[in-house]
Order: sequence, then structure tokens, then C-alpha cells
Amino acid sequence: MQAWTKPDLLFDRETEWEDLVEFAGNPASGATLALVYGRRRQGKTLLLELLTEAAGGFMFTGLQQSDTQNRADLATAYARHTGLPGAAFGDWREAVDALLRLGEGRDQPVTVVLDEFSYLLEAAPPLASIVQNALSPRSHAKTRTRTRLILCGSAITTMRGLLGGSAPLRGRATLELMVDPLGYRDAAEFWGVAHDPELAFRLHALVGGTPAYREMSFDAPMSAADFDGWVARRLLRPASAMFREGDVLLHEEPGLGDPALHYAVLAAISRGAHKRGEIATVLGRPDSALTYPLLMLEHTLLIERLDDAFRQKRPVYRIAEPLIRFHQLVIRPNEGRLVMRAEKQVWAEAADAVSSLIYGPHLEDLARRWCMEHASKETLGGVAGQVMPAVLACRKERSSHELDVVAIEARLSAADRVTAIGEVKATAVPMDTGAVERLEHIRGLLDPGKVDGPPKLLLFSRSGFTRGLRDLAKARDDVELIDLDRLYRGD
Repeated sequence: MQAWTKPDLLFDRETEWEDLVEFAGNPASGATLALVYGRRRQGKTLLLELLTEAAGGFMFTGLQQSDTQNRADLATAYARHTGLPGAAFGDWREAVDALLRLGEGRDQPVTVVLDEFSYLLEAAPPLASIVQNALSPRSHAKTRTRTRLILCGSAITTMRGLLGGSAPLRGRATLELMVDPLGYRDAAEFWGVAHDPELAFRLHALVGGTPAYREMSFDAPMSAADFDGWVARRLLRPASAMFREGDVLLHEEPGLGDPALHYAVLAAISRGAHKRGEIATVLGRPDSALTYPLLMLEHTLLIERLDDAFRQKRPVYRIAEPLIRFHQLVIRPNEGRLVMRAEKQVWAEAADAVSSLIYGPHLEDLARRWCMEHASKETLGGVAGQVMPAVLACRKERSSHELDVVAIEARLSAADRVTAIGEVKATAVPMDTGAVERLEHIRGLLDPGKVDGPPKLLLFSRSGFTRGLRDLAKARDDVELIDLDRLYRGD
């Protein structure tokens, strides 16, 4: 088994690199297939280029052009790689056969990458079936080669569809790798702002963890004091590469269909309509009309569906790509003014909306992610298998209470149990002891069958905590205070 060292040029991506090295370096006889996909600008091409270089393999990137042009370009690249002049492929059967034969008669596996496979497939729909036939159990590739074929694409619905249902490649792939945006802590390191959790939080709330946005933004904000000016310069000026990125993300998915409807759904969620009924009301459409757009936006990773921790079929929807939310709330409503170079005024006027509709929901998302990825067992009172929001009814007060965080531990020998509940505040005011009293009241409303001892109380605050709350937390072992510093550096 090969063990190629991850190049320094590749930031993070340790797990992805290990998975690909294990696939590409497997010395077993017989060709194998992998699918790699994810939204654009996540670094998939760089990842595969570096893998191909380490393995001494072959990589070809498809273009949005005719089938004939793509095959001609592939033949040229193939001839250059093999040193065999005059290569030409009359059809894709010849091309796929030639690519798979690169691993013929070899003691070591040979990596072959077809990048932007979605473009190749768009121009030649039978291509997936051709690959299927070439990798059948008794095919030449399966019995006489050690080719490791990797198909990579950015059209998520198209790439996932290759392995779904009755799709031609279902059951053929041994690796299906999704390349996601960087996690919020890794993004802070990548942008060089990890030293300042407040700055890191604000930056991630607007642009998320897509690696390419660092270069597209030209530079990073140097400090919290520089942040507002940076937003005006790099995100709100029409000349910036980031200005129309929120629009581009939607158009990159060919399976989304009606863009106006999907824009409307994204706008409604961005403005605080998180339940399906609320979204339908904002759009003036029947609830049933939202099934397809919500499903497609979820499949393309632009929104996230969060189930209620205690009530089935009561999901809420969140924007999964922060730049979409920023574009919908700040850029689209003010595009005319921004074209007239009013970026500073627009950003100043948007302060309240940014605080309540961007920073607030984003901190809730990071709090749940922190519980899943970084919080210790001692902090949560167990191991979180799921972390979700919830709404609990209070008969005594004839009202309901929202919980931002419900950590649930899955157990094999007993029913799942709630280990912690939490509240999140992104306001400029430090959290006080009233938050503990509220969580204690909600804790008393929990179904006894869903707990095994009192769940921990988690308090997340962007602006810290009052002295009274800090003293209270020190005196109790069931209260945890999580500020931005702990969110980014602690457990």
C-alpha cells in the first residue's frame, strides 16, 4: 500500500488525502472506481492534481464544450502522457478503454482522474453507461489492470445521481468522497485570523469556509477594527470577485430548475422564515409547492434541514452557505446603490439586520457544531450523537420555549438520552443569570423518559457573561459557559 505524504501546498484535508491515498495506492488487482464531488471552489482539483503528481498518474479536466472537442483534448493529453503520438478516440468506448489500459501489466496501481466529469457527461450522456460496462466483473479492466479511476465533478445532483437508484454506476464505486468547506476553526487558521475569535466569527458568518474565497477576496481583514472597511472593499464593491458569488452558486447547479423560485426560498429563509409553513406564507404559495425546491436546495448543500429534537416532522431550515445569506440580505436588496459606490453606507445601515439575521443564526449553527466536533464528554455530560434545536410546550405558561441546542447521546443498550440543553446569544450584551433560570425551567419540562439524570446547561455568548453568571457557574457543575474564545479554542 502506498503512503504518499500530503504536500504542504494542501491546507488541512488530512482525512480526504488519506482516503484518496488509500484508494489510489491499493495494490490489489483489478480496476476500481471512486467518485469525488462537492461545490466549486472547495479545492477538489488541487487535491486531485497533487494526488496524481504523487502517484505519477494521468488527469484530464473536461470543459463546457462539444463532445468532439472534449475527446480531441483528451486524446492530446493522453498522447502527451504516454508518448504515443497521433492518438485519437473515435468514441468514448475507445477513450475509456484506453484510459483503463494505463494500469495494464503494472505491479503498482495507476491513478486516472477525469475532472469536471459533469461537463463530459452533459455533452455525452451515455458516458456513465460506458464506464459501467468497462468496469463489469469480467471486463478486461477488472481482470488485467490496476487502474484507479476517479471521476470528479462540482454538479452535486449530477454526481450523486451516478450512484443512486438504478443509475449505471450504482454498486461500481468503492469510494464516494464529498469535499466540504473547511470547518470554522480550520477556516480561521486558513484566513490567518485564528488569533482573534471575534474577527474569525464575523468573517466566517459572512463568507463561510470555502478555501477559494480567500484568494477571491484579495486579502483578509487585519483586525476587528479593519473588518467593516474590508467588507466594503472586498465584498460590496461590484468590481470584487465576491460581489456576484451568491448568484453564481445557484446557477452552478443544473438540476435546480426555476431559479426565481429557488432565489425566493433562499431569501425567505435568510430573512427568518425557517419553518416550511412560514416560507410558504412569505412566498404566497401552497405548502405542497415547496417540496421540490426545498429538497433540491438541501441536496445541493445550500440549505440545511434540522429536525426538532423532540417532535417528528417539525423541521426547520437554515442557510448552509453563509455567503448566500449575506448576498440575500445585504447585496441583492441594495445592488443599485452598491453599483453607485455606496458600499460604506449600505453596510452601516445593514448593521441591525446583520446582527439579528446573520450573526445570531450563525452562532447557533457554530454552537451545535462545537458540541458535535469539539466539546468534551465532561462538558456535554456524554457523547453527542446528534445536536438539534427544539421547541417545548409549557402548559403552565400556555406558551412554548425554543432551545437552540439539544445534545443527544445514542445508546445501544438503552434509549437515547438528552445530555445537555443550551441557549445561544449573539447580542452585544453579556449573558446574565436569567439564562440559567430559563434553562432550568425548560429542563423541568423534558420528558423523563428522554433523560437519565439532569442534563447539563450550556450557555453560549458572543459578548461574554456577567460577573454574577460567572460566579454561579463556578459554584455548579451542571452549568457550562462558552464564549467565542472557548468556541474556537476549547472543549
